[in-house]
Amino acid sequence: MIIKAEQKNTRQTSRKVRLVADVVKKMSIADAIKQLAVINRKSSLLVLKVLGQAVANATNNFGLAVADLEIDNIVINDGPALKRWRAVSRGRAHTILKRTCHVRVDLRTKKEAVPVAKTEAPKAEVAVEEAPKAEVTEVKKKTVKKAQDAIKLDRSKNQAAKLQGSGKGQANKLIQSQKKGSK
Repeated sequence: MIIKAEQKNTRQTSRKVRLVADVVKKMSIADAIKQLAVINRKSSLLVLKVLGQAVANATNNFGLAVADLEIDNIVINDGPALKRWRAVSRGRAHTILKRTCHVRVDLRTKKEAVPVAKTEAPKAEVAVEEAPKAEVTEVKKKTVKKAQDAIKLDRSKNQAAKLQGSGKGQANKLIQSQKKGSK
């Protein structure tokens, strides 16, 4: 059985999203979630969310356990491009394409997996089924949090580097102005 989840018209280029999707395409779901949590790219959050949607579709709609699923395919297609322009010299304009993409994650069940009907399961088995769901949601929340923290850390490092660079420039200007004034 194939379970699908799709995110359309995402404001990221398909080329950048494919770089992340190709890394996790051949992994198990648990390994893919862990790997996406540590990849320091904006598109890793997108792929992680769509993967989570596919897992949720499988567990809620078909009653499948996460252990019975594996990644079949991750497809990144080009979406429509927003056309903008930028003014350049001599009163002319150059076009800018703000590209979008569509992300589709396909999960398949392992050969021995059998969907469990929710109405037929006894209460004892339902309690056992709910425990992995809680673990999966906790793992998802933790991995999303780690990924967001990693992106924030990277942004703060970039800002700190910019500030240090500008601080050195200010210090150099101050030193040069003092040298000129002392002559």
